[in-house]
Amino acid sequence: MSEVLDVSGGSAFSRLLGLEIVQAEDGKAEVHMKMHDGLRNVHGKLHGGALFSLIDTAMGQACHSLSGGVAQSVTLESKINYIRPVSDGEVICRAWVLNASKRTLVVEADTWQGEKLVAKAQATFIRT
Repeated sequence: MSEVLDVSGGSAFSRLLGLEIVQAEDGKAEVHMKMHDGLRNVHGKLHGGALFSLIDTAMGQACHSLSGGVAQSVTLESKINYIRPVSDGEVICRAWVLNASKRTLVVEADTWQGEKLVAKAQATFIRT
């Protein structure tokens, strides 16, 4: 079982979203986010930007885990497929590095609410 990492020293934006980094090791990461009113769009659902931020954070943590947790890469490009809306509860994003070269990292992520796939993403990160 992975130790829950404290994000209180992380970005103010991550704290605003309520992100909880559950795992970040060996090119993999898991980040949780509980729905709250501040994350709702005009339709009362989880805002796509909040969901994208969860996914980007999980993918970034997967990349950073390959450099001892040090942020040595940033998102170069990303693509997301939104599959189903979220009205309440918690969403869980799992990300993993597919390939790490000298300059770039290719990452994938799946986001789930229970047994239902909410979103799927792929990104390229560039080493800084």
